[in-house]
Amino acid sequence: MCFTVNVNIVKEELEERYHARLIDPENYRPSYYYHAFSIPKLPVVHTGNREFIEHMNWGLIPSWVRDREKADEIRYKTFNARAESIDAKPSFSNSFATRRCIIPVKGFFEWQHVGERKIPWYVFRADEDIMSLAGLWSEWVDNTTGEVVKTFTVITTEANEMMSKIHNSKKRMPVVLERSSEEIWLDLKVPKDKLLKLLEPYPDKILKAYTIGTLINRKDADKNSADLIKPVDYNLPGKLL
Repeated sequence: MCFTVNVNIVKEELEERYHARLIDPENYRPSYYYHAFSIPKLPVVHTGNREFIEHMNWGLIPSWVRDREKADEIRYKTFNARAESIDAKPSFSNSFATRRCIIPVKGFFEWQHVGERKIPWYVFRADEDIMSLAGLWSEWVDNTTGEVVKTFTVITTEANEMMSKIHNSKKRMPVVLERSSEEIWLDLKVPKDKLLKLLEPYPDKILKAYTIGTLINRKDADKNSADLIKPVDYNLPGKLL
């Protein structure tokens, strides 16, 4: 699963990395902490117009959803899309064919089950570059108000060896794209078989991870702080990493 990410990326870094212009920069809020269940708006690079980076809400609403009530219900079930079924599942198959995207993050958070405890981890690229998560996007129109709502989902796949030890309950991880794969993912002419091959577990050696403090678990805390990703050693016996 992938519900919690660090998007502490300044506008200029974002635009330079993807060679695209951020739409509506006044409303962009870099933050160390974004959680899917708050339905945040995050910057997305997408197939609609590769020259721009656009804000979209997390939680994909398929274009065929008829009313607001159903839209609000389904988006809480579509924060993630399983790579193994995105070309067949009705919620995602249309977007997979024509509306693919990249969600830029600095890293993501996951919890490891150790006995009765859930230990938070921070995962990021070893070279500390921006991490490109593979996603799908959709455009939904509210028939009552005419409002156009753009939304996205993060694709997940089987965990690599490192992530299977960290996310040891579900053993899943987000699909991370290499720079050489980004243009392929956004190219609408690329055949399905080639796209599906991109949705493999990311190599362990390109990622780093460490345990962090419990600040991330506190509902009353301001989590947009560098303290969120400070390493904390839990002195657990038999460390898994």
